[in-house]
Amino acid sequence: MNTPKEVSTSANGSSIQRKPERNFALERLAFFSDAVFAIAITLLALDIRLPTSLPPDASSVQLLHALLAISSKYYSYGISFLAIGLYWLGHHRMFQYISRYDSILLVLNLLLLLCIAFIPFPSSVIGEYNNQTSNVLYALTIAITGLIAALTWLYASSGGRLLFSKLDRRTFRLNLLRSFLPPILFFLSAAVALWYPQYTPVLWYLIAVLAFSVTLLTGQPESP
Repeated sequence: MNTPKEVSTSANGSSIQRKPERNFALERLAFFSDAVFAIAITLLALDIRLPTSLPPDASSVQLLHALLAISSKYYSYGISFLAIGLYWLGHHRMFQYISRYDSILLVLNLLLLLCIAFIPFPSSVIGEYNNQTSNVLYALTIAITGLIAALTWLYASSGGRLLFSKLDRRTFRLNLLRSFLPPILFFLSAAVALWYPQYTPVLWYLIAVLAFSVTLLTGQPESP
């Protein structure tokens, strides 16, 4: 999959090495992915709106009551921002290791972006409803998104398939744990939501804090 550098000859006869087209295409893939993550996060905020019943000449007390009435919207925005942010950190870290791509990586990355772009919808649902259906929908969406992200990393890193160099066993296992931990925990939270939906909001924030802690404590790789 490595693409050799193209060599051309300038007017004075000296050779000029051009950046491989493959590397530029990989950068386009990363930029496109970043744009989807950014748009998804922006859409989360658009769901926070004051009730339409609030009159333009509402008093300070009425406005305060209206702001408190949409507290569930703040919650859904916060947890979804953390979830998308967590997956963006993982995606950013992954592409610091990856040096080339193939059609399978493209498909897996598109599936990941499909899920990321979908997150604002279940986020708006849990902002309106707090029951088994809404919580299971949200938990499964976040879990499946994380699972696809983890499988993408597994495919790219196994045997150093698409990396600059093969990882040592410890680094490979550490990154694998970091990738699979969030989806596993969110799948478990979907089961909790079936019997105790009232506890899942707190559980999701605990999962997000744990996942971010693991990411920060294990550090980021240096750019190759």
